[in-house]
Amino acid sequence: MLFPILETSFISVTGGMLFRLLHLPLPWLLGSLTAVLVWSLSTKRNLVWPVEYRNCGLVILGYMLGSSFTIATALEIFKQLPAMLLATTSIILFSLLVGTIISRRTGLNPATTVLGSIPGGLTQMVVLSEEIAGSDLTVVTFMQTIRLLATVFIVPFIVIHGLAGDTPQAGAASVPVVPDSLIHTPWNTLIFIGIILVSIRVALRLNLPTPFLLGPLLGTAALVLTGIQAPDPPSILVLISQLCIGAYLGLSIKPASLANWKKLLPYTLGGSIALVFFSLGAGYLVTRLHSMTLITAFLGTSPGGMGEMGLTAILVGADVSLVAAYQLFRLSFILFVMTFLLKRHFGSTQIRKNQ
Repeated sequence: MLFPILETSFISVTGGMLFRLLHLPLPWLLGSLTAVLVWSLSTKRNLVWPVEYRNCGLVILGYMLGSSFTIATALEIFKQLPAMLLATTSIILFSLLVGTIISRRTGLNPATTVLGSIPGGLTQMVVLSEEIAGSDLTVVTFMQTIRLLATVFIVPFIVIHGLAGDTPQAGAASVPVVPDSLIHTPWNTLIFIGIILVSIRVALRLNLPTPFLLGPLLGTAALVLTGIQAPDPPSILVLISQLCIGAYLGLSIKPASLANWKKLLPYTLGGSIALVFFSLGAGYLVTRLHSMTLITAFLGTSPGGMGEMGLTAILVGADVSLVAAYQLFRLSFILFVMTFLLKRHFGSTQIRKNQ
């Protein structure tokens, strides 16, 4: 067990270093993801990366996202709720269209392709597919993985190489500065560690989506809003967070488990790319409604995971709190509204069992 983990770590770090030397975006995340994926598929070796390592990466990322919240950004988020609703509903409607087209082209069950196309988080949509009648869990997992990977690779490239000049001053807004903090380090560090541990436990108890990310995010944000300054995490922790998440994503895709993946891949990839550019259009519309940079709006509306888009926002100097808020709003809308509508339209597995 130990050697496969060490092998995965070595491959992951090697990929990150290579991507960094090539000046590619998000090198430690995308480099580790690519290296682990290519190595595992080409060598057929049994690499291992425990989910607990991924969760540690999410905890670090959740803290960084939560530390970006201030009272001013909280008020701005409240003001932008109508824009969040507009962007979210338009992106979901477009993803439903994409899922319907894929169903007609491939002959797969509409419930499967719709669940595979909706940008509601890989884990959450896979779990939901188990509750929707007629959906294929394997296909949904494959489609969601391809969508996430496509977004994680395409969005940073567009942001860094296409929109980088859009936000020269955004870096200052992404990290909160509280000069009159009520409590100073080193007590701050102990307080935030304590609130993170409590937040994770509460998030697990409440069955929140991605609890190891969302718990620390909400707990840290709540503490920052009380006036306690969040210490900046060491840069090595930021790097470790990327490696932990990247290696896990690299091992998550297993095309051999799906017999017709070669037929499905072009449609899934094309639909994912179309959704990314549609979200860019939605982001541009948001910038016309509110005073925010296109980078921030695009990362907020992008159909990737909140963790990956939040990490990109941190590294490019976007408004991290707004990006996290838009991503969290879409995730919540899908989990609490779309889940109900999808079950009502396609039927629930529990209802079918009782019939």
